[in-house]
Amino acid sequence: MVVEDEALVGMLLEDMLSDIGCAHVEVLSRFADGLQAAETGSFDLAVLDVNLDGVASFPIAEQLIARNIPLLFATGYGVDGMDPRFSDIPTLQKPFFFSDLERVVSQALEGA
Repeated sequence: MVVEDEALVGMLLEDMLSDIGCAHVEVLSRFADGLQAAETGSFDLAVLDVNLDGVASFPIAEQLIARNIPLLFATGYGVDGMDPRFSDIPTLQKPFFFSDLERVVSQALEGA
């Protein structure tokens, strides 16, 4: 699952995750949809934009952690805007390269 409010970034992540080997990638653009999916959805990994149209995605992360679903954050703001509770979650700094995504996906899945 990808929760990303910028459509182009969401499509890019969908393509890149497919290239990595993810069989099905669902892209959600709204906080509420991401939170609902985190509570009830079935997926192996989540990529969360930290800032979803002005709303922090941390409650989504909390739900994923409670369900033991691996996740990673993507942010264009750097680690300064990160909640310290999630300092151990792999973070992808925007803009990023394919190799960066591969690395943080591996980190997220290894930590699961």
